[in-house]
Amino acid sequence: MIQIYTGNGKGKTTAALGLALRAVGAGKRVLFVRFMKDKNSSELKAMELLPGLYVYTFGRSGFYHPQKTSVADIKTIREGLEFVNKEIVKHCFDVIVLDEINNTVDIGFIKPEEVIKVVKAATFEEIILTGRNAVKKLIKEAHLVTNMQERKHYFCEGIGARKGIEY
Repeated sequence: MIQIYTGNGKGKTTAALGLALRAVGAGKRVLFVRFMKDKNSSELKAMELLPGLYVYTFGRSGFYHPQKTSVADIKTIREGLEFVNKEIVKHCFDVIVLDEINNTVDIGFIKPEEVIKVVKAATFEEIILTGRNAVKKLIKEAHLVTNMQERKHYFCEGIGARKGIEY
C-alpha cells in the first residue's frame, strides 16, 4: 500500500514515525529516508536506538526555495531518490518512509513520475510519502491519503520551533 500524509498542519512526520515505531515493534524492518532535512533533529537520537529501523538523510539545514536552491541541493535530493530505488528492488524492508518527498515534487526538484516509478517497484512493502502539497498524480496512486489541516498554530503567535517538539 502507498500512504500519503500531507497538508499544512503539524504531524506528518510524527505520524510516519508512529507507524515506523509500530512496525518495528511488530518485528518489521523499516527504512526511513529523510529528504530536505539535516541530521540535527531530536527524533534521530531515538530512531538510532531501535533495531530494525534504518535512517538515511538527504538534505541540509534551512528552508528550501526554488530560487535559492543550489545544484548541490538538487543533486543530494536526487541521490536520495536513487538510493530508495536501489533499496526497494532489494526487497529487504517491510516499510519505507520517504519523509518530505512531497515537498521535493511540489518545488520541482523531482518529477511525480519519478517518484511513482520508484514506489511502483515495491511489491509488498508499505510506502509512506510525507510532506506538504502532495500533487494530484501522487494522490491518485495512493491507497490512503491523510490531510493534516492546520486550524490553529502557535507559530502565528510568534512561538518558534521547540527542541523535542518540532525538531
